[in-house]
Amino acid sequence: MNKKMLLTMLVLTLLLLLAACGGGGGDAAESGGDNAVGDAANGEKLYNQVTIGSASAPGCVTCHSMEPDVVLVGPSHAGLGNRAGSYKEGMSAEEYLRESIVDPDAHLVEGFTPGVMYQNYATELKASEVNDLIAFMTTVK
Repeated sequence: MNKKMLLTMLVLTLLLLLAACGGGGGDAAESGGDNAVGDAANGEKLYNQVTIGSASAPGCVTCHSMEPDVVLVGPSHAGLGNRAGSYKEGMSAEEYLRESIVDPDAHLVEGFTPGVMYQNYATELKASEVNDLIAFMTTVK
């Protein structure tokens, strides 16, 4: 990759980051920031959609079962709200779930292959949608 192309990519990345930060002084819950509390009912609706996000990516339900020990493509989400906080030391359930959605290969459940989970939810879901999914998934006991 030449220097000009690398510089262009860096500038575009910085511009996207600045646009994502937005400014404004609103409440985090209103803006859908990373620490905002989501709406579990809306998260459940999103979770159960066959496609999700701006690019009609596969929805959670297409790859994850809510039945114990039933594997579709990814691990079962039965009891996820009880387990999510125990996968990575020092990470809360909410932090783990956020990382799993926006950076799916950061931590893999044993027996699952990197790169299988759709990789672009971070850019295709609104922050409020990620917060809603997290709010729902923490209720799955």
